[in-house]
Amino acid sequence: MVDKYPEFLTILNQVVEQSSDDLDRVFHALADPTRRAILRRIAQREHTVTELSEPFAMSLAAVSKHIKVLERAALVRQVRVGRVRRCQLNAAPLRDAGEVIAYLERFWGDRLASLEQFFSQQTDAQQASEALKSTGD
Repeated sequence: MVDKYPEFLTILNQVVEQSSDDLDRVFHALADPTRRAILRRIAQREHTVTELSEPFAMSLAAVSKHIKVLERAALVRQVRVGRVRRCQLNAAPLRDAGEVIAYLERFWGDRLASLEQFFSQQTDAQQASEALKSTGD
């Protein structure tokens, strides 16, 4: 089953081995709905931390902590524009995460398709066996 994707597995293994900690930080950052909402807002345009905190029922300090997690995952960077710090999206780490997810989706999709085919063959064989028994009665 895995042999269908040998080149991809080689690339995936290199990505995972080289950046396992990076991927862990990305998935950790994406695991929280507040951080995902922050990323969606930053994807539309740059925001200050204060602007990012507005839709959330939490303190500015709490939003800052979420942004720090996103920065450690390299998903967000803060740039100084005059005296204001603005948050920008860095989508590059999402590509590695996307590759892992795409591989797993194909891998498990193929596995489930094989399992479905197996059960279908078992059902067909059982129905054929029962049909033979009923004609033999």
